[in-house]
Amino acid sequence: MKKFSKELPEGFKEPTELPDNPEQASEWQKKNKSWWESHPMRYDWNDEVGYKEYSKEFFNEIDKRFFLNSKDFLPFKKIPFESLIDFESLKTKDVLEIGVGNGSHASLLAQHSKSFTGIDLTEYAVKSTSTRFKEFGLPGTIKRMDAEKLEFENESFDFVWSWGVIHHSSNTRKILEEINRVLKPGGEAIIMVYYRTLWSYYFLTSIYQGVLKGKFFKGYSLHYLNQNLTDGAIARYYSFNDWKKLVEDLFKVEDLRVMGSKAEMFPIPAGKFKNIIMKSVPNAFTRFLTNNCKLGTFLVSTLRKA
Repeated sequence: MKKFSKELPEGFKEPTELPDNPEQASEWQKKNKSWWESHPMRYDWNDEVGYKEYSKEFFNEIDKRFFLNSKDFLPFKKIPFESLIDFESLKTKDVLEIGVGNGSHASLLAQHSKSFTGIDLTEYAVKSTSTRFKEFGLPGTIKRMDAEKLEFENESFDFVWSWGVIHHSSNTRKILEEINRVLKPGGEAIIMVYYRTLWSYYFLTSIYQGVLKGKFFKGYSLHYLNQNLTDGAIARYYSFNDWKKLVEDLFKVEDLRVMGSKAEMFPIPAGKFKNIIMKSVPNAFTRFLTNNCKLGTFLVSTLRKA
């Protein structure tokens, strides 16, 4: 796990905490936006991308890293994420993505949907994904927008996709309410948030950070230690029950599962030694641990608007 050095927003004391008032919510969202403007998701934790930013080669390299990583826990034959997204059905659907980042998912969705709209809180993501769409001639609209205040009419979309985004926002519940509002009756949303897994959230953080590095003895909480190992100014972690309570009055939960990257199962520093170990262990085995044994950190839900 990567370690960040940061101060938590004032009042963010629990893994699923929501703001107490509008002023606090505004402050949290400012910190959220500032973080992602400064730390855009390029999948370059260990190696620089190595190509000119916003070039075709830049985007291709990001996609290669992201989809290669995802294939370990979510195998595909033709299209990445095809076991989660029914790409064929998107031909007749208006699609919204919340949190486009550098546009890896956006490019897949735009190629297969009737219409595609992608939003992001940051100027960087909007510029990057808009440039990607121009470079590759992709159809769609990219806008800068706060997902807690979606600027769309009621019942505008058939399908909403969001991968690893809304748990970072100031108020995750507000985004879910907005998704419900802009979805058409019977519309579907697939959302990934972080899962409070026994393996990494509790065991690894407690042993390595809390005990071996002595952070517990210095007064740091488990919540604080996990936040400093996680990207984002805010990063909520949900249990199954936490998530169901948050969404069940808005949606029918059709599917709820845990996934996780292969690297999560090898809590050692990145490098040649770790790469050798990971290559020697079959993906099916680590996938059994992350997905079947629920040791991964991705909580993926399929939600249906009544």
